[in-house]
Amino acid sequence: MALAAAPGGRTPVNLPITTARLTLRVHRPADLEPLRAYYGDPEVARYLPFEPWDDDLARDSMAKRLLRTGIEGDCTSLGLVAELEGRVIGDVVMWCVDETRLRAEAGWAFHPDVAGRGYATEAVRAVLGVAFSCYGMQRVFAQLDARNTRSARLCERLGMTREAHLRRDWWGKGEWSDSLVYGLLREEWVGLTDEQRR
Repeated sequence: MALAAAPGGRTPVNLPITTARLTLRVHRPADLEPLRAYYGDPEVARYLPFEPWDDDLARDSMAKRLLRTGIEGDCTSLGLVAELEGRVIGDVVMWCVDETRLRAEAGWAFHPDVAGRGYATEAVRAVLGVAFSCYGMQRVFAQLDARNTRSARLCERLGMTREAHLRRDWWGKGEWSDSLVYGLLREEWVGLTDEQRR
């Protein structure tokens, strides 16, 4: 079990993280093909800020993911793959958005084969727990394409508040699109019951 030191003497993050059904761990080089299996899917990449993975994009993206080992030292992002019974089914990333390291943005993607079973909710909830309980974050937010209704519903299941609907603020893939911003504050996370955090 790896132990990632949290900044400022905060609680260390014990990796891997085990939830009811999943194991969340840092990326490994061998994860390239499992991740490409869904990032290469045009439907999965539709609302992401990059094209479906081809050979070059897969290699470059994987190299960056291998560096997302925790929010400490010079590293300001934590990326974890979600494994179900040894199979990589998705990944979640959280990165700091300023020098305080008290505000972070989160993002995720999961294989379409596992949609609708609550795995993404379970994995993102675990990462929120790390953000607030270990890293002492003040706020975690997600910014997503307004057409991405699945991710919007996931944010709402997690107790995040829809804070903004930004009109035509993102140019990508040849078109302007609207963005939604969902946020969760530390005191809101603390106020959730244990059952709501599971």
